[in-house]
Amino acid sequence: MFTDLPEAQLRSYESSQVDPPDFDAFWETTLAESRGFDLAVTVSPVDSGLRTVEVFDVSFAGYGGHRVHAWLRLPVGISQPLPALVEFVGYGGGRGHAVENLFWSSAGFAHLQMDTRGQGSIWSPGDTADPQGSAPSSPGFMTRGIESPETYYYRRVITDAVRAIDAARSLPAIDADRISVLGFSQGGGLALAVAGLVDGLRAVFPFVPFLCDFPRAITITDSDPYREIGRYLAVHRAKAGAVQNTLGYFDGVNFARRASAPARFSTALMDTTCPPSTVFGAFNAYRGEKQIEVWPFNAHEGGQIEDELAALHILTA
Repeated sequence: MFTDLPEAQLRSYESSQVDPPDFDAFWETTLAESRGFDLAVTVSPVDSGLRTVEVFDVSFAGYGGHRVHAWLRLPVGISQPLPALVEFVGYGGGRGHAVENLFWSSAGFAHLQMDTRGQGSIWSPGDTADPQGSAPSSPGFMTRGIESPETYYYRRVITDAVRAIDAARSLPAIDADRISVLGFSQGGGLALAVAGLVDGLRAVFPFVPFLCDFPRAITITDSDPYREIGRYLAVHRAKAGAVQNTLGYFDGVNFARRASAPARFSTALMDTTCPPSTVFGAFNAYRGEKQIEVWPFNAHEGGQIEDELAALHILTA
């Protein structure tokens, strides 16, 4: 059922999220520190048994120089650099199996699917550790190090995502001027963050994105993962101000205000995991050319393959 604002109100909704005064300086420093480490990209062929797609196990230096894994999938027999789709994974999942997710490589694109550090044990396996721990947190990933922007878990993950673009641009099989980013849920939130931090992207596809409009998200839904923050604050009652300050550095609304690549969002009106108002909070703030698909009778699954087909149509038009 509908639990959020009517669509007409969603289209004019503005998030109350504000930019931390040092938002840009924080991310410039964070990325400069990580780029101080050699990217050290490794590419190893995988014996996948596939005939039309080649798969490579890629790793690169992410936040703090930590090794981050990814799959690179390419159509067999390429003779020149390809347009690329860099994909980020949903909450709790990892990069999965080498022979999964063949849509983009089958369509003629280079497809780099980034693993998510510390995740990959809920619905899809992962291979990337998070060497950096945190103070006490509620179960899940949302509150790890949440009392400070410097220690928050998503500082590391978003930096990894930016470095994934650096890695993609270094690969001979990829045309560095034709890289797009895509993700569902957490992956959509990461795509949006990358759009606000990286210039020169061809397109951005944040589908039912997570990590958006925290001031509203943590009060409007009782569903995880946003609810993890509420559970944390129910115990750490005096930390609400510090937590809200931290989240401002990682909110898709603030990244959207800095993004310029063409974007195609999606949202679902019956989504209680990433309520549509939180998605519209980011969409309405997005600075670049934009469009949004609204799925009235879907929950957090959103448009699924319909969203990907729409992205493919945009990239091949």
